[in-house]
Amino acid sequence: MVKNRILQKIKSLAHENREEVISIRHHLHSHPELSFEEKETAAFISRKLSGWGIKHQTNVGGFGIVGLISSRIKDQRSKILALRADMDALPITEKNDVEYKSTNEGVMHACGHDVHSSALLGALKILNELKDEFEGEIKFIFQPGEEKLPGGASKMIEAGVLENPKPDLIIAQHVYTPLKVGTAGFRSGLYMASTDEIYITIKGKGGHAAEQVIDANPLYAAGRLLVSLDANSRELSKAKNPTVLAFGKITGMGATNIIPNEVTIEGTLRTMDEKWRKEIHQRLEELIDNRRKMEQQQFDLRIEAGYPCLINDEKVTGETKSFAEGYLGKQNVVDLDIRMAAEDFAFYSQKIPACFYRIGTGNPDKEIISGVHTPTFNIDEDALEIASGMMAYIAMNHLQS
Repeated sequence: MVKNRILQKIKSLAHENREEVISIRHHLHSHPELSFEEKETAAFISRKLSGWGIKHQTNVGGFGIVGLISSRIKDQRSKILALRADMDALPITEKNDVEYKSTNEGVMHACGHDVHSSALLGALKILNELKDEFEGEIKFIFQPGEEKLPGGASKMIEAGVLENPKPDLIIAQHVYTPLKVGTAGFRSGLYMASTDEIYITIKGKGGHAAEQVIDANPLYAAGRLLVSLDANSRELSKAKNPTVLAFGKITGMGATNIIPNEVTIEGTLRTMDEKWRKEIHQRLEELIDNRRKMEQQQFDLRIEAGYPCLINDEKVTGETKSFAEGYLGKQNVVDLDIRMAAEDFAFYSQKIPACFYRIGTGNPDKEIISGVHTPTFNIDEDALEIASGMMAYIAMNHLQS
């Protein structure tokens, strides 16, 4: 690991930058923008980078930002490390009563992407000031559209973010309320699920309810299909590979006395194995085909492929966990269970060795307990100083190792 002198310098800089990083987070939180609409967010981040003399490129794969911090120590064998943060918000109306509450009605940073971007900015400011203390290059990525298919990561990869130069590894962190501030969590190997969106359309015969033939009612056909899908989802949940098949939306647009012509059903499929994922796709095709033959109605299935499984490289994750222990203390670093949630950082993890870890942001004593994707999500802002300093420390250690 880097010398204790450097560790103390990083912690000192993280503390010196604390109020600025919190101010950055407040600005981003107050001005959230939805996926692939992060124009002003990206412009604000770009101004900060320019003000610190950090060169970068904008409008990569949408409103993405990419740049390099190069060490003043030159060595052809030096590593290139990528650090990534996401920038988009969610279509949620905030219920927190805070001075930095969202000013964009119906849009909120309820998944902590404002925290990720602020912490990465804080880490970059530290690394830029310590360019004489490490070898190699830091490639940084501020990414749009994590919350919406096809995922901003895929767009930035298509735009060449992992080339010229190609990173040897990539690191990202994510807020996690179940972990108290001052802690972090890691898991090697498979960590998060793939995700696909399932869209089913049933076309029957609509009309006046008093004259409608029951067998042609697409709502009843949808009900029978959902019962069959529920049986399949229960069977899949017992499989050796963790699997979720769930449906959360059904739309008929009829009335008490009006039978609709069409009903749509929407859901999600999540797995922890790419081969198994494709097998379930085939099973769904066969199930819908059988329904098509049984019912007197038209059934259409569309599977919109989403993010792949997120795989944390065992070597990179083991090293990163060790570096986190050096920064936080071994007692404050824990092992995580797999999660059936999805994250488009998975696209990077499928390309180069990666580590996606969790930074503790909860604090029951301050009633900061709400999970992500809720209107009352918030963080203990002590986490910003920790997250920015630890990310800088992790980066310097990886470049040295």
